[in-house]
Amino acid sequence: MIKTIAAVGLPVDEVLEIKKNRIMPENPGSNLKRISVVTGIHGDELEGQYVCFELQQRIEERKECLTGIVDIYPAMNPLGIDSITRGIPAFDLDMNRLFPGDIDGGMMEYVVARIMEDVAGSACVLDIHASNIYLTEIPQIRINELHQDILVPMAKEANVDFVWVHGASTVLESTFAYSLNHIGTPVLVVEMGVGMRITQGYGQQMVDGIFHLMKKMGIWQGEVKPVRKPIISRNPEDVCYLNASVGGVFIPAVQHGAKLKKNETIGRIVDPLCGTVLDEVQAPEEGMLFTIRDYPVVVEGSLMGRLLKKEVCGYE
Repeated sequence: MIKTIAAVGLPVDEVLEIKKNRIMPENPGSNLKRISVVTGIHGDELEGQYVCFELQQRIEERKECLTGIVDIYPAMNPLGIDSITRGIPAFDLDMNRLFPGDIDGGMMEYVVARIMEDVAGSACVLDIHASNIYLTEIPQIRINELHQDILVPMAKEANVDFVWVHGASTVLESTFAYSLNHIGTPVLVVEMGVGMRITQGYGQQMVDGIFHLMKKMGIWQGEVKPVRKPIISRNPEDVCYLNASVGGVFIPAVQHGAKLKKNETIGRIVDPLCGTVLDEVQAPEEGMLFTIRDYPVVVEGSLMGRLLKKEVCGYE
């Protein structure tokens, strides 16, 4: 059932509409649990579009196994998705810095307040993001340390490779996830893939995880696939950041997710004009490369990757 949860008029005889698709069980009872899958808050992050599609396809194939409510919100920022813009076009706003909004406020404050009202009360929310156009991320869930006691057990069931528990930050207090977690609606923030693209393998992995979560919550009675055991990091010192020492073109030498030895070459920064190697990017520690530069042009200070130290990963 398609439902419009917020609608506001635009200047030239058009309407901005935020929609969801609610999937109900064939024989609904009372007090049904609800899981919400949210994506498209940033218009240049498209990985979640495939998740929404694949999730609905699989539910329809075994609809008789559904025993709860699945709410799917594929486009929280439809103007951004239509124009391939991270923020809200014409307003120069990052939608994920406007929550919880104000029902009596301006246009976008009203829209995000209506989103909050509609999603609140879910037993679990998955807020699916991609990385930006510059970086590729392995499937991971990021959790504010203030809510880790509730969220980490859920994240372990979601079939991601990595759960990153990070410190509280002022800017996070205006995000969709923080605002809902603050009022008691648990939200898992998923980061995976790369901006402006769809990585089908990551999307399928995430859908497997959603079904596993639904089974644990009593929303799905069908068979589900086993999920991988994620690496969990709670210490900021577990992660090494790799930044470019010079501008140029980055040529990677390893695959995303590679397990690296200390000083192993990750890639080279080259000068196409002179045909010279300007710098070799090396692993500062032994560990797993969970973020890698995808867009090749770099300037000094550009993020080249993130490496999770071996002692946290626990591999041999």
